[in-house]
Amino acid sequence: MTSSLRLLGTSLFACALSLSGCSDNDPAVPDAGTPDLTPPVELTDYVDVVPTEPCMDASYAEPRANCDDPASFRLTGCDLAAVGALEPSGVYQAIFRYNATSSFGTGFRLDTKPSFLGNPLVRNEVGPQGFFITGEIVSSQFSTQRYALAGCRVPEPGHLTGCFVRCTDGVPDYSGTFHAQRMNLSREQPTGAKPMRLVSETAVPVGESVDVYITKGHAYVVSVPRGTQQPGGLSVFNVSDPAHPAFVTSVSLPNDNYWNGVWAKGDALYVASANSGVIVYDITDPAKPQYVRALPGGAIDVHTVFVDGDRLYAMSPSPNGETLLFNVASPLEPQLLSRITVPREEGVRSYPHDAFAYQDRLYVNHTRTGYVVVDVKRPDVTPVLGTYSFNGQYSHANAVGTIGGRTIAFEGGERFGAHLRVLDVTDPANIKLIGEVKKRPQTSIHNMVLKGTRLYVAWYHEGVRVFDVATPERPKEIASFDSFQEAHPLSTDSLYQGAIGIRVPGDGYVYVVDLSRGLLVLAEP
Repeated sequence: MTSSLRLLGTSLFACALSLSGCSDNDPAVPDAGTPDLTPPVELTDYVDVVPTEPCMDASYAEPRANCDDPASFRLTGCDLAAVGALEPSGVYQAIFRYNATSSFGTGFRLDTKPSFLGNPLVRNEVGPQGFFITGEIVSSQFSTQRYALAGCRVPEPGHLTGCFVRCTDGVPDYSGTFHAQRMNLSREQPTGAKPMRLVSETAVPVGESVDVYITKGHAYVVSVPRGTQQPGGLSVFNVSDPAHPAFVTSVSLPNDNYWNGVWAKGDALYVASANSGVIVYDITDPAKPQYVRALPGGAIDVHTVFVDGDRLYAMSPSPNGETLLFNVASPLEPQLLSRITVPREEGVRSYPHDAFAYQDRLYVNHTRTGYVVVDVKRPDVTPVLGTYSFNGQYSHANAVGTIGGRTIAFEGGERFGAHLRVLDVTDPANIKLIGEVKKRPQTSIHNMVLKGTRLYVAWYHEGVRVFDVATPERPKEIASFDSFQEAHPLSTDSLYQGAIGIRVPGDGYVYVVDLSRGLLVLAEP
């Protein structure tokens, strides 16, 4: 999760500010018990739901309510008794809707640190009298925008619907409806998944932990800064006894500690730095990483890294939006072979967020451009073989393998409603959507690891999910672990909370990093 991705929440608000087409349509989730293998139809990440809130305005551009007076909301026809009985605590994620073509996601917190999109609530009036909260942000035009939310109904436990009004510099300008869901009160339909066993939990001493790599009996956890309170960096744990990880050391560099990705090959550890590209550490002694160099040199943002054989791929959002390809036959001495770029639509900011190399092809999550397949047989000639894209896409992570004689890709985005897609990429010029798995529309999928016919997914608030994908058209959830704890002192109202990074090294354990809880070790199911 780079600074660019941190701004995704803000960019979703930009959708609200501009009222541009940020709402998407999505196919309904098929019945888990239906053996129908008919390919799903791609629409987008989020299905628009036409609201029926009694408090909604006839026109979103003509708000009747204001941001200061709860009585200005017309709540006749609302179930105020149910709203008044709502517990005044918990972390909620919500989808705000202006109209069928403009919606955005945000979060708020009602308990220990009441907040709206990370900022303290201006008003917090939740109790028998009803539900009325307000929160403020500063727009990109430096105007103060206040959002006022009035609760209308509790359609089921853990859910709250209602209406909101936005005021810019004190003047009501737009209104809409919202559907919020408490993150720790999911009423998910049974999936048949068995709970995974937590073997150990260890706090990470620096920043917000976002990725982990296991090698030489050690877990290397990279972190991004936790706001302005705590810098990021690298934390090293001895996991020779996974039930009792032992913190060994932490490493960072002056003014360089936004470290988002990590991988290892031999005695080399590769760290993705938002400031200096790929940082190489010598881990000949795994407990004492020694700085070697930063590549390719100069100021460059590298978000993720991936090693395939003697090749290291480094995905760089800026300054050029490119993938750097290094030869790492000598792991401690990477040699830059090429810079891979893909065509982008004019005026659309898109960049390689992550990638997966498999059988001479590089499968690139190119955010708004989509999921792009590149031929990398020759490092100097890298033609695009195919692209899978849809409206509102923010392609983020993937894993690829051969299942039943077909090349199958598992892909996910990062935004509210982002979920798992199963793609047949055997013919990259004709990529086919063959399956999907969705969770709550207020949450987002994150990273994934494919081992044989098991797919392990870190799904933010949805925790860790493990799927049997022997029949790719119908992934079967076989195990899960709920990692998100709303009461954790480090939890926030952000979309980016819960399980974020995951590794399955084959030692019988699943290593997960959670943005609040740190390093979690689970027994493989």
